[in-house]
Amino acid sequence: MNLITKGHEARPRERLAALGASLFARGLTTGTSGNLSVRVSDGWLMTPTNVSLGTLDPDRLSKLDENGRHVGGDRPTKESLLHLVLYRQRRDAGGIVHLHSTYAAAVSCMDGLDPAGCVPPLTAYFAMRVGRLPLVPYHRPGDPALATAIYDLAARYHAILLANHGPIVSGTTLDSAAAAIEELEETAKLFLLLRGIPTRPLSDQEVSQLDRGH
Repeated sequence: MNLITKGHEARPRERLAALGASLFARGLTTGTSGNLSVRVSDGWLMTPTNVSLGTLDPDRLSKLDENGRHVGGDRPTKESLLHLVLYRQRRDAGGIVHLHSTYAAAVSCMDGLDPAGCVPPLTAYFAMRVGRLPLVPYHRPGDPALATAIYDLAARYHAILLANHGPIVSGTTLDSAAAAIEELEETAKLFLLLRGIPTRPLSDQEVSQLDRGH
């Protein structure tokens, strides 16, 4: 391990790279799509731009300081502004995962979705790990206007679907964000499989009981 990975950043660097490799190996990200980040004591670590999540080098991860300035490692993902908005609006967020996973991305391309909740609570685990999933209108990747578009939503929801793009999810830890986005992907798959079939999502009362821990 070289100097850059010594100290408090060693574990989050290694964990971020390991998660990226796992997501890539299981087909949840392809090519150089998707990006990850984790909060550290003096800023954030993010995946670099144009790098496959399957081949992340812990020593070359992008380092941003508490003001969001790039201070070390390779150039950060062009979607770093999205991550920073979520962190600033959600002070408990410790990690963020953004993917172009197949089924969630497919749902993001559908017409006629409810922008206030574009995937219904088909399962208890979706309701617990994801909750209500708002849809943000299409913006080109890296467009600063997209960060502005999610600003208010980020204060109320930890998971957001970007139209014609994919999901972005924050969690108290990087692992909890990953668990939530994987649950979102599986529920998006169910949602597509059940299109045209009479379906009974969980009721508001059933969801509220889950929220209370029952």
